[in-house]
Amino acid sequence: MLLDGRGVAVDAVAAFGWFAAAAEQGHLAAINMVGRCHDLGWGTMIDKPAAAAWFKVAAERGLDWGMYNYATALTLGAGIAEDRVAALGWFGKAAALGNAKAMNFLGSFHEDGWVVVRDLATAAGHYARAAAGGDFRGQFNHARMLIAAGDVDAALPWLERALAGGNDRFRGQVRDWLQRATDPRLQGLAA
Repeated sequence: MLLDGRGVAVDAVAAFGWFAAAAEQGHLAAINMVGRCHDLGWGTMIDKPAAAAWFKVAAERGLDWGMYNYATALTLGAGIAEDRVAALGWFGKAAALGNAKAMNFLGSFHEDGWVVVRDLATAAGHYARAAAGGDFRGQFNHARMLIAAGDVDAALPWLERALAGGNDRFRGQVRDWLQRATDPRLQGLAA
């Protein structure tokens, strides 16, 4: 509530303090949130190595969001050495626990051929699960795959959900992508 200003004034420093206190008591979500605070500079200075260390603890203790965040750090080399093989394993574990964002990242690994053989059918399956799980990036990627397969009608509702659920930066990127489309139904969504 302090971090988001829900019902109280925004106070990221106080939020970080409470997350840290709960993390010291072993609360898994708080351990992950201390990592997020270090990762994004919420109430503390940005410290990518510290963020990765906290994410690793949360991941190793079984929190899907810790697994996702640690895998993301490994994929990007954010605060730790890039290790996409290890990242793929952590994304797989998080996805098995139902983390839709991890499912989307698995799709990216298979679409782009990162440490696996490029496999668009497998990528499409991961994107479909991520979309159904509510991840806005997964919804967009699932729609892209449907469009590539020639099914614009099936893609349209997923694009609408992605636009509704995404942040401003993401919506801008999707609108730019839609404006380059040749199908007028896709261009209409850009408006």
